[in-house]
Amino acid sequence: MSTILKIFAFPAAIFIMCLGILTVLGGHITPGGGFQGGAMVAAGFIFCAVVYGIEKSPFQFSHEFMSAMESIGALGYVALGLFGLLFSGFFLYNLGVDLYGISQSVSGFFNYPDPTHAGIIPYLNIVVGLKVLVGLSAIVITFMEFRGEEVTE
Repeated sequence: MSTILKIFAFPAAIFIMCLGILTVLGGHITPGGGFQGGAMVAAGFIFCAVVYGIEKSPFQFSHEFMSAMESIGALGYVALGLFGLLFSGFFLYNLGVDLYGISQSVSGFFNYPDPTHAGIIPYLNIVVGLKVLVGLSAIVITFMEFRGEEVTE
């Protein structure tokens, strides 16, 4: 790749990743959320991987790190669903909102002082964002390995 592209890629990737994190964290009150923000963070990683190559990329995600992030995302999603099932009888019940007065014992933990009362939605956005980030990044790493690039583990 050209020198100009290599100079531009890292700051642009940082900016894209920051916008993705902002989208994940503000997804309960703005358009977007976990999937869109996770795709944006993955796009920053992918941009650097394509420009610099996997081995020289400034973002080095090892296999263990990516596996741990995906496991945290999956287990977090299941745990939030089971909290709803345990305290209300419904999988992924929004405990913080508690429209029907089912789970008043834990609604204080997930309750927010803002007028939108997001409940568990921000937590769901975070774990879905982790899953999407790892999924899209793994696809690109696999394609780049197939092309002949070597991946450091």
